[in-house]
Amino acid sequence: MKTILLTGFEPFGGEHNNPSWEAVRRLDGKHLHDGSRIVAALLPCAFGAALDTLAVKIRLVAPDVVVCVGQAGGRADLTIERVAINVDDAPMADNAGQQPIDAPIVANGPVGYFATLPIKAIVQALHAKGIPASVSQTAGTYVCNHVFYGLMHMASSRHAIQHAGFVHIPYLPEQAAAHRGAPSMSLAMMMDALMILLETTISVKHDSHVSGGSTH
Repeated sequence: MKTILLTGFEPFGGEHNNPSWEAVRRLDGKHLHDGSRIVAALLPCAFGAALDTLAVKIRLVAPDVVVCVGQAGGRADLTIERVAINVDDAPMADNAGQQPIDAPIVANGPVGYFATLPIKAIVQALHAKGIPASVSQTAGTYVCNHVFYGLMHMASSRHAIQHAGFVHIPYLPEQAAAHRGAPSMSLAMMMDALMILLETTISVKHDSHVSGGSTH
């Protein structure tokens, strides 16, 4: 039986909740069809502290799979991130008041890391269930990318982690209402989507060879 570490973030940017944690925390303790168990963890929305918390959770849980989830207000679908880049360039301060600019996440680390999730097979599985999803070519340069890059850097030296990656989810409907009709997704659909993502990750041996690129 595999152990899956699934993380979400605390609210940030003046929001009262964060859909990533609202969805993730409700999946804590659930099992996949093969018996794999989900362990949920909350990360602070703060540079440095988020990775410190993630590292502690990885040591304690010893997961086979790690998927971090973040909020991407303005995006209309579930976006599976392809690549993390080694730079913090914050457009606003984090919850600890930090705003790093043009700072490496890992000094002398690789320029980037690719996710080791079957990203295209995940998108196909979500589409088959009527859930909007796509491959994303950028996780931004805020705390989400910071965590994504840090996770992949840790996973590169921890061979027990078989799959790792990051997914962004849209606003909840109540958040979208406060943002004058921004795209949103129901909490129930987000939870279903994450379960499908995990089931696909566990079951798929080789990712689908289909286009997931974009022209912009």
